[in-house]
Amino acid sequence: MVDVIFFDLDGTLVDHRSAVWETIGQIVQTAPNATAPPEELAMLWWTLEARHMREYLAGECSFAEHHRRRVRSFLPMLGEPVPERTDLLDAWISERYLTVFEEAWRCYPDVQPSLDTLRRLPRGPRLAVLTNGAPGQQRAKLARFGLLDYFEAVLTPAELGAAKPVAYAAACRWMRTDPVQAVNVGDMLESDVNAAALAGLTGIWLDRGIDFVTGGPSPTADETVLRIEQLTELPAHLSRTNA
Repeated sequence: MVDVIFFDLDGTLVDHRSAVWETIGQIVQTAPNATAPPEELAMLWWTLEARHMREYLAGECSFAEHHRRRVRSFLPMLGEPVPERTDLLDAWISERYLTVFEEAWRCYPDVQPSLDTLRRLPRGPRLAVLTNGAPGQQRAKLARFGLLDYFEAVLTPAELGAAKPVAYAAACRWMRTDPVQAVNVGDMLESDVNAAALAGLTGIWLDRGIDFVTGGPSPTADETVLRIEQLTELPAHLSRTNA
């Protein structure tokens, strides 16, 4: 019987990639000296995000500093000077990036119907979010779409002291559950599904038809991987599992 379902957040509950592309597109439109078209600069920002998030998750810098590192590399391509003072970098992030980015957040339409159905299941599982994002920002996303109350916990590296793909054991301990009674649902085949399975959980791949990292087609999964295309398919799967 499934005791806990962990949900990834970005790319699973909230469309992070589209929000980034929309945000950078708007920034480029207001930058007359940009050195490349919006699509190229959005890909650059995406690459910088991945690079500096790895540094943050490795404990090499704070979340605020990972943002600053992105901006220091990005501004020259935008045709703008790079401030030396951290407060000016922080102001750029807040005023030029985050205000637009937060308005661009979108919750996938299959999320709330799925959570409502899971909540009504007899002997239904407890729900938690397991994300590598910063706790304040991730909670703000969930609150924006009225999702916080569905989850018993929102677990990030700040709480667990570890990030995916190695956070699953810590997440199970936090929820006081055995890995064999836990499911992890996410859009990233390696870190959300295969890594969860290696830790003893059941990984379920939410294949939204796009590779979250590259923006290309979905990766090819082994035929043994449990795969769904919509979160609304999840309750029926869990109902059979818990029968």
